[in-house]
Amino acid sequence: MWSYVIITLCAFAIWLYLHWRHTSQYWSKRGVPHLPPHPILGSLTFLQRRNPALWLREMYRHFDTPYVGLWLVWRPALLVNSPDIARRVLVKDADNFKNRFLSSGTSDPIGQLNLFTVNDPIWSYMRKRLSPVFTSAKLKNLNGLVTEKASLLIQRIHNECKRSDPIDLRSMYSDYTTDVIGTAAFGVSSEATLNGKSHLRDVTKEFMKFNVLRGIAWCSIFFFPRLVDIFRFSFFPKTTTDYFRRVYRAMVIQRRDNIGRENKDLLDALLKIQEESVKNNEDVTEDMLVSQAAIFLQGGFDTSASTLTFMTYEVAHQPQIQEKLYKEILNASEKYTKEEFNSIILSNGLTYMNCVINETLRKYPVMGWLDRIAANDYQIDSKLTITAGTPVYVNTVGMHYDPKYFPQPEKFDPDRFLHGDVEPFTYMPFGEGPRVCIGQRFAYITLRKAMTAIFLNFEVRPLANTPKPEECELEKKGLFLVPANVMSVEFVPRNRTF
Repeated sequence: MWSYVIITLCAFAIWLYLHWRHTSQYWSKRGVPHLPPHPILGSLTFLQRRNPALWLREMYRHFDTPYVGLWLVWRPALLVNSPDIARRVLVKDADNFKNRFLSSGTSDPIGQLNLFTVNDPIWSYMRKRLSPVFTSAKLKNLNGLVTEKASLLIQRIHNECKRSDPIDLRSMYSDYTTDVIGTAAFGVSSEATLNGKSHLRDVTKEFMKFNVLRGIAWCSIFFFPRLVDIFRFSFFPKTTTDYFRRVYRAMVIQRRDNIGRENKDLLDALLKIQEESVKNNEDVTEDMLVSQAAIFLQGGFDTSASTLTFMTYEVAHQPQIQEKLYKEILNASEKYTKEEFNSIILSNGLTYMNCVINETLRKYPVMGWLDRIAANDYQIDSKLTITAGTPVYVNTVGMHYDPKYFPQPEKFDPDRFLHGDVEPFTYMPFGEGPRVCIGQRFAYITLRKAMTAIFLNFEVRPLANTPKPEECELEKKGLFLVPANVMSVEFVPRNRTF
């Protein structure tokens, strides 16, 4: 018996060696530049050790080539550093790259079925029906909500200034964005902006916790989805999914008599989809609808909060930028009526403010890459054709820091966006093509409203003995580009009322 066991183990070891040898030579045989893969992790040795955005920037600097070969564990993947190839993958030949590589698995329906993770045909179905909610005209319906929360944010800062403890920017801004996005997604009342407490905020605080196990779960979802069902990993913390279902069912009952009204928020749109699916005998499950509200909350609250955090911190260290921003907001607020001023904020009318936001997103894009998977064999250029099923990663953060496209890329310089001459497909904080972020307009409104309120009411200054922006550490356990430590500034009242 032992002889059979030994023979089997030897045969398996030989097979494993030959398979590894074939895998490790994959990109060499195709003449694609690469770094030697790790025998277990492939190219993913940076995970849990440094932020992926820093690794992507390093890969971009190391290889002055349009693409680089990677291994996701033992699976070959391609990292794209070229705007032209990015344009073809994301737009021109998007039909061949409709789907994303990441997946949350069948064991996690709330995580699997949302617009961020789901693939066709469900993605096309949901995207078509949800897109009308995010037009500029429809988003005007949410102006009152965002304005109210921005006013509460100012009250919160005044209250915090009376205390001696530094303000945790990311935590405070997460309270604000949770209220705005969570209320729009689920239709429930939340007062976290003022005091940091609400049921929705408890949920988003869970989102922000990244221990080793949750870090491994997310790494699997993004880079090795085959493990997700095996270990039953979930995109959202398991404690939050039952809450999402409970809240959704309660709001369905509350709004049932008004389903036929014009869609005023995401929840109205979801209820309408549910009603139409019953009439048309379409297979739209409750989990499919709940997952859209869940991803809108998860995908929006921390990304916008982190953007506000980095922006506030950068502007505090550059008073000339802050003064220019303040004067633009002040002049507009004095020149126009309140209704006209709100319309300008909603309609992209404050040029320099938009430049400040765009520069923040250039330096600190929430995700440093865009992932797609090739449905069919695809010719990258005259030298390389990738096979169907190959994951492709567009290195957005690498291009954001390329001095060819953005001179002195480490410098925070909003003026680089003043003239609109940024080369196409070198700046993609929200993605590009059919799968561009559906909540992009809503994110800008959330950011603009907060910035308008803050800089009309306060001057922000750096605190003593705190690091410069370029010295701040980034989160290592998670995958998004967010601060690792508390970032704080001093808020000095301007003796104005927003």
